[in-house]
Amino acid sequence: MMEAGKDKDSAAGWDLLRLDYQPMQEADLLEVLGLEQRVYPHPWTHGNFVDSLKSGYPAWVLRDVDGTLLGYFLLMLVVDEAHLLNVAVEGAIQGQGLGRFLLNQSCACARQLGMESMLLEVRPSNVRALDIYQRYGFEQIGRRKGYYPASNSQREDAIVMRYTL
Repeated sequence: MMEAGKDKDSAAGWDLLRLDYQPMQEADLLEVLGLEQRVYPHPWTHGNFVDSLKSGYPAWVLRDVDGTLLGYFLLMLVVDEAHLLNVAVEGAIQGQGLGRFLLNQSCACARQLGMESMLLEVRPSNVRALDIYQRYGFEQIGRRKGYYPASNSQREDAIVMRYTL
């Protein structure tokens, strides 16, 4: 399921044919959790990932030719809408097109499963992700007040976005 998506240069500098894109397995979870903890200030727990896999949520990992984990995504399917629960790219290689590549792949996965739209939440403070989603064509449809944990026992809103597949 190696689909380059909307734009051929979606992972500039990466030979997409040499990347390994596979369904996430329980054996991947220690590495996935490590990446999650490196890139997010309030990461998912191991249990969150285990529960998602046990629930049968579509989840994929992206590795380089040497097997190094580069990124991943997880979806939840509800009727005709896919909910992008989590997507991450290793911090040292962010900004090189792999986030866009994973977004392309998550949309392709959702389309193949018969979904009509993709929903996601993003922190207003996550400017890089907001920019990626907006350029991709996601539109803001709402805001969830106090959705995310933040520093100093505070909460941060979530911007809710939708993309028509």
